[in-house]
Formats: sequence, C-alpha cells, structure tokens
Amino acid sequence: MPRATHPHVPSQVSAEGKTRHEIARLLLEQGPMTAVVVAEQLGISPTAVRRHFEALLSDGEAETRDAPRRGPRGRGRPAKLFLLTEAGRARFGHAYDDLAVSAIRFLAEHAGEDAVRAFAERRVAKLVEPHRLSITGASDPATRAEALATALTREGYAASTRQVGAPAPGQTVGAQLCQHHCPVAHVAAEFPQLCEAETEAFAKLLGTHVQRLATIARGDSACTTHVPVTTGHPAHPEPGSTVPTGRTARIPNGGKPA
Repeated sequence: MPRATHPHVPSQVSAEGKTRHEIARLLLEQGPMTAVVVAEQLGISPTAVRRHFEALLSDGEAETRDAPRRGPRGRGRPAKLFLLTEAGRARFGHAYDDLAVSAIRFLAEHAGEDAVRAFAERRVAKLVEPHRLSITGASDPATRAEALATALTREGYAASTRQVGAPAPGQTVGAQLCQHHCPVAHVAAEFPQLCEAETEAFAKLLGTHVQRLATIARGDSACTTHVPVTTGHPAHPEPGSTVPTGRTARIPNGGKPA
C-alpha cells in the first residue's frame, strides 16, 4: 500500500490557498488548536486565521469544540479549538482506499479471516522494521515511544507523544502516543485487524503492554495509544482519566486530543 505523504501546494495555487493548506497541515500534525496559537506559529493575524477557519468550516474540512478551561471559570465564552474532519484529512491523501478495501474483501472471502490477519501483521511489520533498532535501542518505554513517534511521522502518520499521569498510588504514569493522521483509516474502519496488528506491534517494540484509547478509523480525531511506564496499583487507564504533567495536555472526550 503506498505511503502517504504531505504534498506540496502547487505553485499555481493562490497565496490564500497556500495559507489555508498550511493551517490544515498544522491541525493535522499537532491536533486541535485555537486561532491564536495557529496565528503565532504562522506569523499572521488571528483575524486572518479565523477567516481561513470559516472557509474550512464552510467546506466541511474543519469543526470546532470548546477548549477545556484551566483554573477558575472566568467570564465570556470558552476558547474554540479547531480540528480537521475526515474531509479535511483527505487533503493529505487517502490514496487507493477503494482498491485496498476491495482487495482485502476479496482476500477475506477467498482465504478467510486468518489471511486478513496475516496481511495486517505483515503490513505493520514492514512499516516499523526499518526503524526497529532506533526504537528498541532506547532504554525505557517512554523514550522508545518518542522514537516510535518519530518513525511514524516519517511514514506519514504525523505522530507525537505526551507525558501523562502523576506518581501517586493507584495512578498509571506513562506516555500517550498520538497519531494525528492515518493513511489507511478508511480501510481500517472496515477491517479493524489493521489497528489490532498495529497495537500488538507497538507493544512488542516498546517492551510493555499498551492500550488503544481512540482511533481515527472509529471517528476520533487521532489514534491515541497509552504506554504505561510505572504503576502504583494495577489499573488500566480510561480515556480522559489521566492527569498530565509538564508541558502536556489532558486528553478528554474519549481519547481525542484536547
């Protein structure tokens, strides 16, 4: 299956179109963001960013949700977070989806579910094998997760990690691996074996049990995988139940990045 890439904007596209594409790319790579944060990163005015967001919303390529409040509740409306819809992600390619789905359906009908599973395992093995040494060479699961995120980004998944949890009894301390793009999301929506094989491969690479909290294939805004590092009492984190430390943010709403 071809590797997804982030195509350059054609030279004949207008400056407005190029800016809109850059805004969409930021949302793809970093997840939901406010207009102010986007403006700071691109060096343009928040008013201009909001104008582009209005166009993306009108075209069905973006949607909004209220940003979580931090600290005492103040006056006024909460800030709006903008995130890409499936149509917005399509800017960055879902190549050959129909062909891939048809091929795997044929495989399932004529060779059975075991063949689909074997295909999914071989696909993810081919995806991660070039990066195996850089990932497994790290000393602990958290560092391996960062190396895995770097590898997945190179493969077109726009991945990142964030620390979660606090060292207190009954809480799980670890990291969350977020894939903000999935080149095979449409296929995985029908064949979850792709996600299952990917999760198992991540566990083997990281040397620890991992838990999938959300997937783009199920309609979430990112594929989110919890990577435990240390635990007080054995527990499986529920989506949104962890409290991050440092420079990271909580992931509420069923594992969707906030």
